Amino acid sequence: MTLAPLSEPIDVDAIVSGDAAFNLAHYCLRRAAQATPNKSALEVVADLSDATPSETWTYQSIEDAVLRVAGGLLARGLQPGHRVVIRLDNISTYPILFLGCIAAGLVAIPTSSQLTAAEAQFLLADSGASAVAVASHLPRGELPPGLTVLSDDDIRTMMRAAPRADYAATRANDAAYLIYTSGTTAHPKGVVHAHRVVLGRRPMYQGWYAITPDDRMLHAGAFNWTYTLGTGLIDPWANGATSLIYTGEKSPEVWPALIRHCNATLFAAVPSLVRQILKYAPSGPLDVHRLRHGLIAGERPPDDLFDAWRQRTGTELHEALGMSELSTYISTSPSVPRKPGTIGKPQAGRRIAILSTDGGDDELPAEHDGLIAVHRSDPGLMLGYWNRPVEELEVYRGDWFVGGDLGRMDGDGYVTHLGRANDIMKALGYRVSPHEVEAVLAQCPGVGEVACAEVRVRADVSVIGAFVIRAPGSSLSTTALEAFAADRLADYKRPREIVFVDTLPRTANGKVKRSLLATLRPISV
Repeated sequence: MTLAPLSEPIDVDAIVSGDAAFNLAHYCLRRAAQATPNKSALEVVADLSDATPSETWTYQSIEDAVLRVAGGLLARGLQPGHRVVIRLDNISTYPILFLGCIAAGLVAIPTSSQLTAAEAQFLLADSGASAVAVASHLPRGELPPGLTVLSDDDIRTMMRAAPRADYAATRANDAAYLIYTSGTTAHPKGVVHAHRVVLGRRPMYQGWYAITPDDRMLHAGAFNWTYTLGTGLIDPWANGATSLIYTGEKSPEVWPALIRHCNATLFAAVPSLVRQILKYAPSGPLDVHRLRHGLIAGERPPDDLFDAWRQRTGTELHEALGMSELSTYISTSPSVPRKPGTIGKPQAGRRIAILSTDGGDDELPAEHDGLIAVHRSDPGLMLGYWNRPVEELEVYRGDWFVGGDLGRMDGDGYVTHLGRANDIMKALGYRVSPHEVEAVLAQCPGVGEVACAEVRVRADVSVIGAFVIRAPGSSLSTTALEAFAADRLADYKRPREIVFVDTLPRTANGKVKRSLLATLRPISV
């Protein structure tokens, strides 16, 4: 397989439509390994008190480790197309195994180390995995017969001593990895991505990051999340940049010092973590050293977060909207300034439309609310849902993929995100986006964090519930919050239930679990 040097353009359409060999791991590593073999590709920081990283991998050494892992997996009897579940800690063996699987032509299945034994058993059974790599301290439960089980020590041994394989001669449309995502069903569903997904990420390079080979990317997430795998690893490596991993205690106040310590130029996180950083860091300006800007995605940020970050750090935050089926596709960037109330513009090369919530595949004109749709020709779009043909049919309308995000596009091409179609609250006969209500309540003095959800008060009656964490030192009352909402929200949008709580239920990736909000109990005062 050959690829153009990093500085030369690539004919994406020819690769996707052709039959030539194309491998995601090869695309990410080979060019930089040849052009800058001794450059740092991955640095692992375990302790801020250490003057140097606990691990440093050059492009040459990490490519060697990836190909040795590929060889070790094949030597265990695994064959191209076999699926491998990854249950490792958030350390260097995780991305090396992930790309090692892909380099060998296997299908990697990244999962969280926080899964229970029962949750892991479901994924093993549903995916029909042939192998699982599991950290020694994690619960295993009853494993399927015939499953190849690899320990973290096995992977480390492969990285050093296994016979080095060549990159598998996969094709652009062959499956590369499968990631499970929570949805509206009782169990997670698998999203299958092809090797071409790495080409579908190219619009982000300038449409969100403005990334260069000189950048040093620090991502705050865990590797089981596609946000981290893509933004934190795949994209920096595809651009010959340096990826940074922190394995120490992730308290909010550590991140500004870590940004300085690592000389990070790009920092990616969920908005809730950025808010916590500003909340718990020492007051006054924050020294972020070489940081050019921050990147946020994964949940809706409060409107005041952008100004607060800029005032404290002197840098901008660039927001993006994404989904497991595609990754980010609408964003701001250094060349696309933020327009308050919107999330940015479709990245260059993306075909985005707003379709009616009532069905059909006709594009709605500007300023009309509907479902955000992506043209199915986008190379970053998933191959499909694993063993879910019915659900797959439901998300396509003609040439458009509809992932469930509601939005509105204005005449300048900026998109306002109106929430998820399945998040919409139906209260007293009206349909209301929780994000709209949250954005207003978050502005109330004394509100630290807020999340809204539909609350059923009788078998036939639902109302809007607001679950609020008071800001430190605040004694905000229900009456005061109701009065604030009354001045700013239509009557049918106002919360009828206000519950003050200590914490909000979140996923491992920081997203609010709306389905659990109604189960929260008020804090005792």
